[in-house]
Amino acid sequence: MNDRVVQILAPTLFTVAIFAIWEFACRAFAIPVTILPAPTQIWQALVQYRAPIIDNSLYTLGTTLAGFALATVFGLLLGVAVGWHKAIYAAVYPVLIGFNSVPKVAVVPVLILWFGLGAIPAILTAFLISFFPIVVNVATGLATTEPELEDVLRALGGSKLDVMRKVGIPRSMPYFFGSLKVAITLAFVGAVVAETVGANKGIGKLMLDAQAGFQVPIVFAGLVVLAFLGIVLYAITAAIETRFTGWAFRGQNRN
Repeated sequence: MNDRVVQILAPTLFTVAIFAIWEFACRAFAIPVTILPAPTQIWQALVQYRAPIIDNSLYTLGTTLAGFALATVFGLLLGVAVGWHKAIYAAVYPVLIGFNSVPKVAVVPVLILWFGLGAIPAILTAFLISFFPIVVNVATGLATTEPELEDVLRALGGSKLDVMRKVGIPRSMPYFFGSLKVAITLAFVGAVVAETVGANKGIGKLMLDAQAGFQVPIVFAGLVVLAFLGIVLYAITAAIETRFTGWAFRGQNRN
C-alpha cells in the first residue's frame, strides 16, 4: 500500500470510526438530543434544512475568504517590511505580540459599532485574527536568513534589495505558506465569532438562532459544515504550498 493511499484511507477510516462510536454511545446511553444529537440526527438536520444551511454557509465562506485575502496581502507586505532589517524586527515584533494578545471577540462589538451589522465586521474580524501568523512567519523567515548567504551576495556586489529578492523572499516562502494553513482556519473562527456576536446572516447566526430554539441538531450541523469547509480550504492551501515550495520538503520525503 503506497503512501498516497494511506494518506487518503487513514483519515477516512478514523473519521468513520469516530462517528460510529459517537452513534453507538448516543443510542446505548440514550443521550437526549438536546445534549448530544447522534450523527444520524445531524445528517437528518443537514438534509431537512439544507437550503438555509447552504445559503448561510456560502455567506460565511465569502466573508472568511475576503478576510483571509486581506490578511494574506497585508500580512505579506508587513512581514517583508518587518523582516527587512533586524532592528525593525526587534522594534515592531513586541507591538505585534501586544496586538495579537487582544481577544478578537472583544473587538467585534467595536467593529459593529463602527460599521453596523453585516459582512464588514465579520470580514475585519477574520482579517485581524488571521493577520498575525502571516506577518510573524514571513518576518521570521526573512530575519533568520543565514549571514553567510548575505556575505556571499554582498561580496559579489549585491545590494540589500538583491539579498532580499534572491535569498530572503524565496527562503521565507515555506514560512509563508505554512502560516497560510494556520491563517485560513483562524479566519473561519474570526468570521463565525463575529456572526455570533452580531450579524444578520451567516452560519454563526444560524447556529445562534438554532441554539435559542433548542434545535441542537442544526447547531451541530453547522459545526460539521464549518469543519468540512475548513478541511477543504486547508487542503487547497496545502496543495498550493506543495506546488510552489515542494523544493523545501523534497529531502524530507526520501525514504
